[in-house]
Amino acid sequence: MHIEILTEDRSGSVVVERLVTRLLEEEGVESTVAVRPHRGCGSLPKDWDTRPVKFASSLLDLLPAKCRAYNKVYGNTDTILVVIMDSDNNDPDALRKELYCVCKKYARDVRSVIGLCTEEVEAWLLGDVKAIMQAYPDCDLTEYQNYVQDSICGTWEMLCRVTFPETYEDIIDIGYPAIGHYKARWAEVISPYLEPDNNVSPSFNTFKNALLTALQNTAPIPPRRGVHRTSF
Repeated sequence: MHIEILTEDRSGSVVVERLVTRLLEEEGVESTVAVRPHRGCGSLPKDWDTRPVKFASSLLDLLPAKCRAYNKVYGNTDTILVVIMDSDNNDPDALRKELYCVCKKYARDVRSVIGLCTEEVEAWLLGDVKAIMQAYPDCDLTEYQNYVQDSICGTWEMLCRVTFPETYEDIIDIGYPAIGHYKARWAEVISPYLEPDNNVSPSFNTFKNALLTALQNTAPIPPRRGVHRTSF
């Protein structure tokens, strides 16, 4: 089996790679995993059938074209295409439906799984308090107890208050783009301790269940009449 994972940035890819790898290990599934980070989320082109604009590098800008490519290369093989992104201010249900629509239209011969982190990928880090405690032994557990899982509350700011209780105000005041350094740091430091079974983030568990369902149906999709598998 092979799993292709598309993420919107590098820090998110670190978190997702750890969680997916551990999930495969727990399920006893042998698989290769390739994670493809992009430069931001972007937006789907108005016409999905068109080629991406020159120098496009964001996840959604490239998604229809990448799905077409994956269908040519991996169609009717034991492959799962995973798309992970932050929901930000979007309606998660509507966004998930739209992304599945793109995948099913252009990568129709490849199984696809969509994962949406509620607001930001830091929600999946906040879903595992044991991992946070191992990475940051001096974290503020009282502040953590104020967090409602997957709430729209300024997720990275909440993680900042939990992990840097003495300096969080200064860090939050810095804001973007400097905060990208801290997002990458949280991903690198916390992700080695993440365990799928410990994670209580509802959005992570929605993704986890979808991936487990795909893993249980590992046989290649039967080829449709007139569709030819592309060889390497």
